[in-house]
Amino acid sequence: MDQLLQQVATNMEKQLDSELERLETMDTNDLEAIRQQRIAEMKKRAKSKQEWLANGHGEYTEIDGEKEFFTVCNKSENVVCHFYKSDTPRCKIVDMHLKLLAKKHIETRFVKLDVERAPFLTTRLKIRMIPTIGLVKDNKTKDFIIGFSDLGNRDDFTTEMLEWRIARSEAIEYSGDLLVPPAEARKQRILNIQSKKTIRGRPDSDSDLDLSD
Repeated sequence: MDQLLQQVATNMEKQLDSELERLETMDTNDLEAIRQQRIAEMKKRAKSKQEWLANGHGEYTEIDGEKEFFTVCNKSENVVCHFYKSDTPRCKIVDMHLKLLAKKHIETRFVKLDVERAPFLTTRLKIRMIPTIGLVKDNKTKDFIIGFSDLGNRDDFTTEMLEWRIARSEAIEYSGDLLVPPAEARKQRILNIQSKKTIRGRPDSDSDLDLSD
């Protein structure tokens, strides 16, 4: 295991050295091109943010019914819709988390819709359990989070757990590992840090030899 960890650390160092070498060999024109590309990307992003905010992104809002649902999906590339009933306690839990995520992920429109106001849509989407979160991308319903079974099957799941689950359907931008839930990913990072500290701090291999014979 120690040899494997040492090999991983060595490979990471080689990749870093290679990237630094690549940057050092770039001339002024290359660096200027990268700078201009970055500026263009930042301008495009700023323009997108203005459009998102104009379309109601950044807030978790309630929509009136089926007609507004389709209007929202036509205007926004990414939509997270909470199908709820006011007398369902678990819907309040979902509300709390989505309100936080709406402010964090302004690239996505976050809305809620009372199923009693949308009988046709509820039937069409085969929504049978409340709460259900519909994940819409490019005006197509891509996935559903039904109840809390995908969230650890517990009421006290974290916001980051719901964020990760939504991200797996590409309805929000996400920089973490989509293959590993956030709690497990955090444990892995801690173990990796501890392993690296152990590798750096261990004595030379010669000192481990038993010379008593």
